[in-house]
Amino acid sequence: MARSKSYRELVVWQKAMTLARQAYALTRGLPKSEAYGLLTQIRRAAVSVPSNIAEGHGRLTDSQFRHFLGNARGSLYEMQTQVELACGLGYLDERSVHELMVQGGEVARLINGLVSALARNKSGEAQHAAELR
Repeated sequence: MARSKSYRELVVWQKAMTLARQAYALTRGLPKSEAYGLLTQIRRAAVSVPSNIAEGHGRLTDSQFRHFLGNARGSLYEMQTQVELACGLGYLDERSVHELMVQGGEVARLINGLVSALARNKSGEAQHAAELR
């Protein structure tokens, strides 16, 4: 699998960026008492998803990229858990949370697909590292 020149070309990164913007918009409605609690936790985890995808794309090998995709997936699940908690506490409406979860599910599927494709292409690691030198 040939890597795109820029992480910005990756559909998974684009959708993760949309997800992060949605998470920011959703958390605007959290009470001020959560400014240092769930609000910052949700936003930090949401930003971490596209950030890890971009960082992994910039690494030299596919196995390093897969590692960062794993981090991105972990941050996604962390964000989803925190959003569910905020909804359960009555801070967020279920419709908005559902929309975010659907978007998160799509990002997770794209991450999983990319991880699988990279795993099938272990032989391409040496070639990619040589191209970046």
